[in-house]
Amino acid sequence: MNFNETEEQRLIRESVRKLCSAFSDDYWEERDREGKFPDTFFDEMAAAGWIGIAMPEKYGGAGKGIQEAAIILEEVAASGAAMNGATPIHLSIFGMHPVVKHGSELMREKYLPPVARGELQVAFGVTEPNAGSDTTSIETFARLNGDHYLVKGRKVWTTKAIESERVLLLVRTKARDKVKRKTEGMTLLLAELQKPEVSISAIPKLGRNAVQTCEVVYDDLVVPVSDRVGEEGEGFRYLLDGLNAERILIAAESLGIGRAALRRAVQYANDRVVFDRPIGKNQGIAFPLAKARTNLDAAELMIRKAAWKLDNNEPCGTEANMAKWLAAEAGFYAADCAIQTHGGFGYAREYHVERYWREARLMKLAPISQEMILNFIAEHELGLPRSY
Repeated sequence: MNFNETEEQRLIRESVRKLCSAFSDDYWEERDREGKFPDTFFDEMAAAGWIGIAMPEKYGGAGKGIQEAAIILEEVAASGAAMNGATPIHLSIFGMHPVVKHGSELMREKYLPPVARGELQVAFGVTEPNAGSDTTSIETFARLNGDHYLVKGRKVWTTKAIESERVLLLVRTKARDKVKRKTEGMTLLLAELQKPEVSISAIPKLGRNAVQTCEVVYDDLVVPVSDRVGEEGEGFRYLLDGLNAERILIAAESLGIGRAALRRAVQYANDRVVFDRPIGKNQGIAFPLAKARTNLDAAELMIRKAAWKLDNNEPCGTEANMAKWLAAEAGFYAADCAIQTHGGFGYAREYHVERYWREARLMKLAPISQEMILNFIAEHELGLPRSY
């Protein structure tokens, strides 16, 4: 296995790193504190062509793979932007994946180019208050009425709903008790968001506050049949197609946050003098940081393996899940070590590591919890009985 990046991948990493260097930690701290979307950053990333990195060239994208997308998101997070910077990019890169694979040609031509240019923001509406990880229990329903659907229901944790014009919305078009398999009867719609029939409310939360996450209520929202992704009733299957890619990208973002946290911790450990010696000379400080670096490098290897397998059309469910689990653990551990290294100053916003810590914690929950990943590995790799 070749562990060296290609020349093109190296140039992508350097270019993204240079662009991100213009947005300091203070910029991201302010965005987070004031709850303001990073418009300037997003626009510059779009202008540079990074939003469409994984979209087909035919529709204005660069036609690259998940390896290149992971590099971009790792560098964004590692710059200090963390999830406040990575999430807006991530949702545009990954969110339209079902449309790329299963949308009609008309839908692709209409929506993919403006998304690639950063002109059309798209959110992702799946989770519901009474469903959580059990996606098949969603209750939001779309009733067919001639050439359109009427959507009624409620979603939670719809990130970027306030800024987005469209939402990739998973609904039921056939009740769960009317289908043979619980995964049947669900449909994906690319619905409008900024309509009178849609109520959007931001959910106050721990971190990543530059990007609002919302509860969204749909009250007979009209969605033309032409805005349906693929066939009616096949929405759950379409979602599964993109889950491995999403886990790999989330893993890359976790890795980036860990790198940012470790960079600041090491600098502080070298600069901070207590008892006439830099605190990094003490093994109580040095060993956790060395462990953090070891964890991050191990997670990076699994991310690279999973991304390579996906791009080469090889089965990678196990690797993608392991990459997400390892990176989420490693990123949070590094952020926690960074706070501990800073001591009391680690709790202060001006040192930024508390923001990394708040944002790194998210990846142990979303888009799937660490426990659900272990369920997958226990069942599919160890052959243990299914627990849910």
